[in-house]
Amino acid sequence: MTTLYRLLTGADDSAFCHKVSDALAKGWVLHGAPAYAFDAASGQMRCAQAITKDVDADYSADMKLGAQ
Repeated sequence: MTTLYRLLTGADDSAFCHKVSDALAKGWVLHGAPAYAFDAASGQMRCAQAITKDVDADYSADMKLGAQ
């Protein structure tokens, strides 16, 4: 069993929420609290959410994590 890790990032908008919801629907699990920061260059708030997933496969740097 291998635990995979991803950090989802994006603007603080509904698209980011859908990105996280899609990952949860595919079996990923929230890992910790979300983070927020102001991006002065774009004038937007940015979000980040760590997620993890246990898979029955050996880890490889060639894995497409979003496809797991």
